[in-house]
Amino acid sequence: MASPRTITIIALSVALGLFFVFMGTIKLTPRLSRDAYNEMKRAYKSYVRALPMLKKMGVSSILLRKSIGALEVACGIVMTLVPGRPKDVANFLLLLLVLAVLFFHQLVGDPLKRYAHALVFGILLTCRLLIARQPEEQPPEKRILSVNGDEQPLIHEAAPEKGKVKVS
Repeated sequence: MASPRTITIIALSVALGLFFVFMGTIKLTPRLSRDAYNEMKRAYKSYVRALPMLKKMGVSSILLRKSIGALEVACGIVMTLVPGRPKDVANFLLLLLVLAVLFFHQLVGDPLKRYAHALVFGILLTCRLLIARQPEEQPPEKRILSVNGDEQPLIHEAAPEKGKVKVS
């Protein structure tokens, strides 16, 4: 049976991956929701206006929106379907992307309700990455000391936990 850690990582990976595939698709096409797509277009125009440096670099609101959307879809697919280290890379890229989006929202002065979902999913991405990067817990080995033919656990393992009294 899979460990609770493994189940948590898989559940977070699939949920986050599907969310980012959905959000990236909304940025790329109006097929899922025309209203949400139009809102994304408006929002990205305000982001580019707030950062004239992007305009000087030749980054239009369309290019920015489609780039972010494509990256979200690609990383979401990796988070959902690809095993191993690529999930962590996709997780990290999505975390950087969420931080950039939070920066954009702050830059244009959006109220919290407009970017609360980005904040929540940024926290979830951080949790998933932290859980995935922790080493797997191994059960402690029983070490046995043989004294006069009797097997006994080592002293530090036989000692009662601090604050507890061993009653025989």
